[in-house]
Amino acid sequence: MTDDALVIFTPSGKRGRFALGTPVLTAARQLGVDLDSVCGGRGICSKCQITPGYGEFSKHGVTVAPDALSEWNSVEDRYKRIRGLVDGRRLGCQAKVMGDVVIDVPPESQVHKQVIRKSATERVMVMDPATRAVYVEVEEPDMHEPTGDFERLQRALAAQWQVEGVEADLSVLRRLQPVLRKGEWKATVVLHKGNHDAATRVLDIFPGFHEGPLLGLAVDLGSTTIAAHLCDLSDGRVLGSSGLMNPQIRFGEDLMSRVSYVMMNPGGDVEMTSAVREALNSLAKSIADEAGVDPAKIYEMVVVCNPVMHHLLMGIDPVELGQAPFALATSGSLSLDARDLDLGNLNRNARVYVLPCIAGHVGADCAAVALSEEPQKSKDMVLIVDVGTNAELLLGNETRVLACSSPTGPAFEGAQISSGQRAAPGAIERVEIDPVTKEPRFRVIGSDLWSDEPGFDAATAVSGITGICGSGIIEAVAEMRMAGLVDPGGLIGSPDQTGTDRCEPHGRTHSYVLYDGSAAGGPKILVTQGDIRAIQLAKSALYAGARLLMDAMGVDTVDRVTLAGAFGAHISPKHAMVLGMIPDAPLDHVTSAGNAAGTGARIALCSVAARDSIEATVHDIHKVETAIEPRFQEHFVNANAIPHAVDPFPNLAGIVTLPDVSFNTSGSGGEGGRRRRRG
Repeated sequence: MTDDALVIFTPSGKRGRFALGTPVLTAARQLGVDLDSVCGGRGICSKCQITPGYGEFSKHGVTVAPDALSEWNSVEDRYKRIRGLVDGRRLGCQAKVMGDVVIDVPPESQVHKQVIRKSATERVMVMDPATRAVYVEVEEPDMHEPTGDFERLQRALAAQWQVEGVEADLSVLRRLQPVLRKGEWKATVVLHKGNHDAATRVLDIFPGFHEGPLLGLAVDLGSTTIAAHLCDLSDGRVLGSSGLMNPQIRFGEDLMSRVSYVMMNPGGDVEMTSAVREALNSLAKSIADEAGVDPAKIYEMVVVCNPVMHHLLMGIDPVELGQAPFALATSGSLSLDARDLDLGNLNRNARVYVLPCIAGHVGADCAAVALSEEPQKSKDMVLIVDVGTNAELLLGNETRVLACSSPTGPAFEGAQISSGQRAAPGAIERVEIDPVTKEPRFRVIGSDLWSDEPGFDAATAVSGITGICGSGIIEAVAEMRMAGLVDPGGLIGSPDQTGTDRCEPHGRTHSYVLYDGSAAGGPKILVTQGDIRAIQLAKSALYAGARLLMDAMGVDTVDRVTLAGAFGAHISPKHAMVLGMIPDAPLDHVTSAGNAAGTGARIALCSVAARDSIEATVHDIHKVETAIEPRFQEHFVNANAIPHAVDPFPNLAGIVTLPDVSFNTSGSGGEGGRRRRRG
C-alpha cells in the first residue's frame, strides 16, 4: 500500500499526490484550486464544502473507493444538524485524503464567482408566446342552472377570448373557488398552449385584474457551462442572465467520458440526471432572486442541449449514444411538465419545451443555432461554428444545409490547461506578445486595463491574477506563433532558439512564462508544451469537422464564418485563423453571433411559430457523421500544424506574416514555415 494518494479536483482538472491524512482543503490550497475558506479550517464557515465522487473514472484513470476520504466526523455532524449540509457534501477542512479520490468543488464553494460569458444578445423578438394571461368575467353560480365553477370559467374563456377546450390541473381546481369569490367572479387566468398541446391549460389563476409578471427561462445546457436567461413573456425582455458550471463535470469532462461512466457504474446515469436537475433548479431560483422576482412566476422553460445532455436531463440512459449508430431515444421536440423534471423552484404547473435534436451527436443546441442564425436563408456559403466541449458546425446556404459535431474537448473552456481556470475575475482573457522583445501584455477579467498600463496593479488588487481562461489560452498560443516562440508543428523553442529567457526548460520540453507572481506569493502562469498540444488537438478536431462539411458540400472555401457561443464573443477572428481553428476567409467576413444557442432558446421561448419553424427546418438539415467518415483522420492530422499543413490561408497571409521557424532538434523540422509550404 502506498503512503500517498492521487487527488483530482473538478472542474479545474488540477491534480497531485498527497500524503494520506492530508485535509482536502490543504491539498486544494497547495494545488491552487479555487476552494473558499474564511474560518481557518475550524469547520465554522462551511465555505469549503466539496462533493467527493466514487466509482470508476476512466477519464482520470482512477477508481475511487468508498473509504477514499476519512469518516464523517463530529464537526461535520454538528454543522449538518445546526445549519444543514447537502447530502453527499463534506467539509474540505475536515475530510482527509485516505485514497485516490475525485473531488468536485461546487460553484458556491469557489472564491471567484463565475462570469457568464454566454450573455444574452440583443434581439428583436416576434412575440407569439405559448403562455399568456387573460382577464375574464365569470357568471355567478345559479341554483336553477347547476354547473361547476370551472365549467363556467371554460364558457367565459370561450366567449370572451375564443379559447376552447381548456383543462386545469388539480392544484388549480383546489384554488378556483376561493379565487373567484375573492375577485367577485372576475379573474386573471394564466393560459398555456404549446405547439404539441391539444388543449389549452390553466397554469395559474388570480382574483380580479392581476398585473403580475409572466416569466420564462431560456436555458443553454452545455457540457461544461449552463447559461440561463430570464425573460418577460409579454415583450421578450431579458430581465437577468446567470449561469454555473455543469456539476456533471465531476463524472467526466466530455460527453463520451460521461457515457463511459454510465457504462462502468450502474446507476451513474441516475446520479448525473439528479445533479443536472438540481443545478437547473438552483439556477432558476438564483436568477429570479438576482432579478428580484418570485421564481413561482416562471411559467415556462425552454431548454437547448446536446444529445447526451438531453438524455441525461430526461432521465434516459445515454449508452446508445456512445456507440454506432448513435441512436437517440427520441429526436423530436418535447413538451413536459416541469415537475416531471423535478424542477420545483418554478411555478408548480410550469411547462418545459425542449427543441428537437438533428441527429445522434448534433443536438437541440445546434437546432437553436439554426433558429437564431438561419443558414438556410443565406445567399452565400456560411459556416457557423458553435464551440464548446463538443463543437457543432453548420455549413450551407439557401440551397442546402449540412451539420456535424466534433469532439473538441474542454481545452477551449480553460480545462486541461496547466494554469487553466473558468472565466472568473482574475483570469487572463486577452494576450499580446511583442514579436521583437517577446514580452507579453495581457488583460484579466474584471479590468479593462492591459498589464503594462498605469493602474493595472490597483485594478486587479482584489481579484489578483489567478490563471488563464479559454479565450486567454487561445490568444496566447496564436500570439506565440506570431512572435516566433512556437513553430508550425506546435513546438515551443528554447531560450537560445527564441532569444528570450521567458522560454524556460520544463522537463524535456519548454514553457513560456506569461506571468510570474511567485515573488509576491502569487501563481506562476505558464503556457506549457502540454497546453499547446491540448489546443492543437481541440482545434484540429474543429477544423477537421469543418473540412468534412466542405467536402460534402463540394467547396474549398467559405464566404462567411460565424463564431457562436462564449468562444465567438471573446476571441478575435485573427487569432482563431492564426491557430487554424477555422477555414481561411476575409477577416471582415468572420463575425460573432454571441450565444446563438441561447438566442435560439429565447426565440423559441417567445414564439410558438418559431418552434414550428425549427421543427420543420431540422428535417432539411443533413447530418455528416464525423465518427465514421474515413477522411476525418486525414483532415485531423493535417490540421495539427499551426495554422495548417497543406491548406492555404491566403486571406490570413495578406495581413500576417508568420515566422518561418523550426524547433525540432532532431533535424526533421516542422512543417517548414508558411512561405515554404505555400511556395
